[in-house]
Amino acid sequence: MDGATSIAAVIFDLDGTLLDTDRATGGILNEFLARYGKSVDAAKEEKRVGMMHKQAAAAIVQDYGLPMTAEEYSQAIMPLYQERWPLAKALLGVNRLIGHLRKHGIPLALASNSIRKHIELKISHNQGWAQSFSVILGGDDVNHGKPFPDIYLEAAKRLGVNTSNCLVIEDSPVGVKAAKTAGAKVVAVPSLQGQDECYSIADYMLHSLLEFQPELWDLPAFDDWVQSALPIELLFVRGLVGELVSHDGVTQVNVTADTGSYESVPDQVCGVFLGWAKLELHGMYKVIVNMGWDTSRGVAKRVMIPHLIGHVEGATNDRLDLFLTGYIRKTHNWDVKVSEEDLKIGGAALDLPLFSPPQLQHPFNL
Repeated sequence: MDGATSIAAVIFDLDGTLLDTDRATGGILNEFLARYGKSVDAAKEEKRVGMMHKQAAAAIVQDYGLPMTAEEYSQAIMPLYQERWPLAKALLGVNRLIGHLRKHGIPLALASNSIRKHIELKISHNQGWAQSFSVILGGDDVNHGKPFPDIYLEAAKRLGVNTSNCLVIEDSPVGVKAAKTAGAKVVAVPSLQGQDECYSIADYMLHSLLEFQPELWDLPAFDDWVQSALPIELLFVRGLVGELVSHDGVTQVNVTADTGSYESVPDQVCGVFLGWAKLELHGMYKVIVNMGWDTSRGVAKRVMIPHLIGHVEGATNDRLDLFLTGYIRKTHNWDVKVSEEDLKIGGAALDLPLFSPPQLQHPFNL
């Protein structure tokens, strides 16, 4: 990272960077392929992350031997995606960052390989986004989409800023390559977990936008931390099952349910969080949660370790739901221990109304 470069504008990718589009549309391709006796090849689909739809469609038809043209495939599957796009939620930290930069008058642009009308449809479901970006570009606005640099060169031109003074935030390797080729500074927030080497050309890498530090880029610093904790939009994790092990006033939950329990958690959520745990047999507890990825076996596996503040009597197993309302610090490694300081910060913050959402005032309605 070159600290001498002055950042005058910020350009965002959309899908996987601002919007959790893949989670909202998950399963569509598999359902479509099943009609033809096919199933998704995860390795092939990873290589298509960030690719323009036209190119991806042609590759999908070829890779799976579908009895149709790329255009016919697009006409058949696109309505299925359009139905789901309104369900795509902003990733954690996104609204905070957009609002902060807009508040301080930093010019913002949106540059996506999606075609323009699809971008406008996606962002229309997020309040204030359309007004936040002075430039919005789709893959159909330039001659070549990512990984070519055209879209970032054009975004910088329309912003009236040299690309070397632009900071690009991207989630895909093709997007990172496009931005670097254009001469911009790049922050990568990978959507491919356990494949950090694919993002090695980025200037900086985060595993969540909650980790973003504007001051590293000579942008105004955030001022929204409260007692060493950051309030976040409510993150709800339903239906975990775990073994409860108590020691020194803290009960660790060794989650035994499969990764299906994590379906509501975006891939770009890592770190130490605070909130509340509703246990089926024991009621409500303050909780500190370490979330990360276990890549020790060559395949990225989501790991979540809740720590209940307080001793739980009686049972060694229980079902629980998590209501996470705050963030303490970054960590991508699932085996990093929750510290005494984390417990202290979380315990104190959770005494504040700011970290207790309205739903928790009536826990029996949850």
